[in-house]
Amino acid sequence: MFKDLDPILHSQLRLAVVSLLMGVKEAEFVFLKEKTNATAGNLSVQIQKLKEAGYIDVTKKFKNNYPLTICKITTRGIKAFEEYVKNLQEYLGKNK
Repeated sequence: MFKDLDPILHSQLRLAVVSLLMGVKEAEFVFLKEKTNATAGNLSVQIQKLKEAGYIDVTKKFKNNYPLTICKITTRGIKAFEEYVKNLQEYLGKNK
């Protein structure tokens, strides 16, 4: 029987953000925006949803008088991503 896929990660943009954060220590909002080709508004909403789920930490500060948003994946986010990938592999028949 197939396991349910995490609805938080099943969004294309949220999955892209978490995938990017899995490979780096932390990432600035601008980096995530460029890599995902998302609009600033949509990315902000999706980052907030990931933060509310406890999958990422978000730090806001200023750099040269400009706002700077930095995202970092949490332990909970790592576990959720790994579980999501494992469940997806079951859908694809990779874990028989």
